[in-house]
Amino acid sequence: MSGIHATALVDAKAQLDSSVEVGPYAVIGPNVRIAAGTKIGPHVVIEGHTSIGRENTIFQFASIGAAPQDKKYAGEPTRLEIGERNTIREFCTLNLGTAQDAGVTRLGNDNWIMAYVHIAHDCQLGNDIILANNATLAGHVHLDDWVFLGGFTTVHQFCRIGAHAMTAFTAAVSQDVPPFVTAAGNRAVPAGINSEGLKRRGFSSEQIMAIKRGYKLIYRAGLSLEAAQSALREEESKTPQAAQYLRLLREFIASSPRGIIR
Repeated sequence: MSGIHATALVDAKAQLDSSVEVGPYAVIGPNVRIAAGTKIGPHVVIEGHTSIGRENTIFQFASIGAAPQDKKYAGEPTRLEIGERNTIREFCTLNLGTAQDAGVTRLGNDNWIMAYVHIAHDCQLGNDIILANNATLAGHVHLDDWVFLGGFTTVHQFCRIGAHAMTAFTAAVSQDVPPFVTAAGNRAVPAGINSEGLKRRGFSSEQIMAIKRGYKLIYRAGLSLEAAQSALREEESKTPQAAQYLRLLREFIASSPRGIIR
């Protein structure tokens, strides 16, 4: 394979498409599969039962598929699955799953993972996510599509962050963040909605205003969460053009075992 540098160590059992590029001094283990068009930078280490999809770019010194940082891990054949067209920058760490959860850590498609990001065991990440430098996800964290985490954000284990939500620089998230909400501070609290992100993704002004009304029902109307959910349901019937987004908010709150940031 002409795309593999002479100094790279690629196990004979690894399955690499013939178009994969592997840089100098990279190390790739026997249970690794890499699909077409993916580029592996210098000194990258890829190990464990790891599958990597098409057209990803992994920059130098990343650690992909290492054993989870969990003292219960006993060498089980857990997995890491990376989708397509992701960019993973320098010194990122993505670990395998554990037998105590689904047994797999997942990264979806079209994500932008900046330098020094840590994605721990059993995290489940969707698509079109941006994780700024040094964002750190503890184990079992779920990020829905279009999430943006500011630099040095930390997320407590088992937290979920909903679609289109974002965090400010150095936010410390210890409870779930509903869709569209901006979280800031240590500990993170709600700070409005991610209106600029919604504009960039083509949400109409009417839809954004409806989401803002939903935010106010949750956080500004003095309602209990149960009453806020009822109010959101009523708002859905009044604003059909944004009903799906209000429903997303309502269903997220109803299904949050940790409770949402308040």
